[in-house]
Amino acid sequence: MNRFKSSAELKASAREHLLGHYGTVIGAYLIMGALFGVITLFIGVLINPTTVIGTIMIYAFSFLLSILMGPFTSGISYLYLKISCERPVSVSDLFYGFQLCPDKAVIIEVWIALISYAAMLPQIIISYQMNKIVVNQNNALIMPILTDSQISQLSKFMLPYALSLILSGVVTVALGLIYAQAFYLLHDFPQYSARELLQKSRRLMMHHKGRLFYLWVSFLPLLLLGLLSGGLALLWILPYMTATETEFFLDLIRNNTEAAS
Repeated sequence: MNRFKSSAELKASAREHLLGHYGTVIGAYLIMGALFGVITLFIGVLINPTTVIGTIMIYAFSFLLSILMGPFTSGISYLYLKISCERPVSVSDLFYGFQLCPDKAVIIEVWIALISYAAMLPQIIISYQMNKIVVNQNNALIMPILTDSQISQLSKFMLPYALSLILSGVVTVALGLIYAQAFYLLHDFPQYSARELLQKSRRLMMHHKGRLFYLWVSFLPLLLLGLLSGGLALLWILPYMTATETEFFLDLIRNNTEAAS
């Protein structure tokens, strides 16, 4: 009979394995955050988001960045797998995703991003229409004080925008649950194709999406604390979360292997 670890047990195991490795994982997050932050800032400065072309370019670059995240996510998964398996780690493990099947990491990310952005399309269209209302003739953002006419126009978009946000959020969470194990599986089964890895993640998460969702929700108080700290506490919380998710994956694999034997 399978015996899956509770959320408390997974968290305890994550804390134990993270001891002595916080400097490494924080360094990896800072490098990745700085890299993508600079690119995002550069794009924001060069592109005017108040035009149709500018809006399309913003989301096109955002899509490309999310695809580039594939090898980095693979590297992060590799780093945490080594930590959980008590193997020596270094910040350079962050880039291991560019050595091991980067094409598969990109394809996995492309598939997830395509569905995510398709779900975001209503939000993108409505957001653009709302943005047009709050710009002047020079396409510069006006002062925060809106006219009665602008408030009236914006109010018509509030409900559709809220619904589009809910749709995007539901799809994002669902994708995160279904394909949560794809990048971990890439390192255990590099011989599999990207499609096989996605399928295996779906099968592995069958009947376990509720457990992982509960695990995510249990971190909400800590995430709120991280935001209230100006983001500083997130340098501890995010590694803790990722390490716990890695323990969740290893627990799934262990039980799956025992059931098959």
